Amino acid sequence: MSRVERVTQMLKEEVSSIIHDDLKDPRLGFVTVTRVELTKNLRYAKVYYSIFGSNNEQKNTKKALDHSLGFIRREIAQRMTLRFVPEIIFRLDKSVEYSIQIQEALDKIKELTNEPGKSDKVRNKK
Repeated sequence: MSRVERVTQMLKEEVSSIIHDDLKDPRLGFVTVTRVELTKNLRYAKVYYSIFGSNNEQKNTKKALDHSLGFIRREIAQRMTLRFVPEIIFRLDKSVEYSIQIQEALDKIKELTNEPGKSDKVRNKK
């Protein structure tokens, strides 16, 4: 495992821990850090997160995370031994929502093909 991969994994764990255990912002919803992309020079990190909730809750969570950037970087500096603490950019990860939509569509198709009388119509369209 390369240094970038090790630091990426450690950064993901630390940011997740800081968000869940140390941030007390009421705007934060249930946030899950899904992945971190770190540049090769370890200067910039995109932290992808997911949150279940309305668009308003997602916006509030983004504001809370952006507002907490300085605190998060200070905590990382204290917890990890790095020459430079990377600049953090938070990005909403919509892949979880997308996978839920795909699963719902597949369930609907399965439901249609299992209904009597409709399965012939669906099969004939293929």
